[in-house]
Amino acid sequence: MPKTALILFAHGARDPEWASPMRRVGAAVRAQSPDLRIELAFLEFMTPNLLDCARTLLAEHYQRIIVLPMFIARGGHLKNDLPQLINELRAQNPQVTFELAGAVGEAESVVQALAAHVLAIAGDQSDPLVK
Repeated sequence: MPKTALILFAHGARDPEWASPMRRVGAAVRAQSPDLRIELAFLEFMTPNLLDCARTLLAEHYQRIIVLPMFIARGGHLKNDLPQLINELRAQNPQVTFELAGAVGEAESVVQALAAHVLAIAGDQSDPLVK
C-alpha cells in the first residue's frame, strides 16, 4: 500500500480566523484516523499553498497524495486553477499519484448534513448563529 497523505484544499482569506472550520475538520480527521497524514493548503492569501504543501509531503516520501477541495461547489477555481496545479505536480513528480477528489460540498453526506442543519435552525431560533 503506498504511503498516502490527504490535503484539504481551501480558497484562503485575508482573515486568519476564516480557516478555523477547515482546521477543525483536519483535527477531527486526525482524531478518528491518527495514522493518516492530513494537511491544509490554500489557493490564495494564506500559507501554505498547494505546491508548497505537496513539496513537503514529497520530501517525506509520500507516494499517493489526495487533494480534497473544501469548496461547496465546483466553480472557476476548481474547474480551471486546481486542475492546472494538479497537472503541474503530476508533470514534475511522475512517480507520485496525485488524486483530485470532488468538491466536499457536492458529496451527498455533506448535502444531507447541511440540510439537517438548515432544518435545525428553522426549528430552533435560539441557535447562536441566528441573529
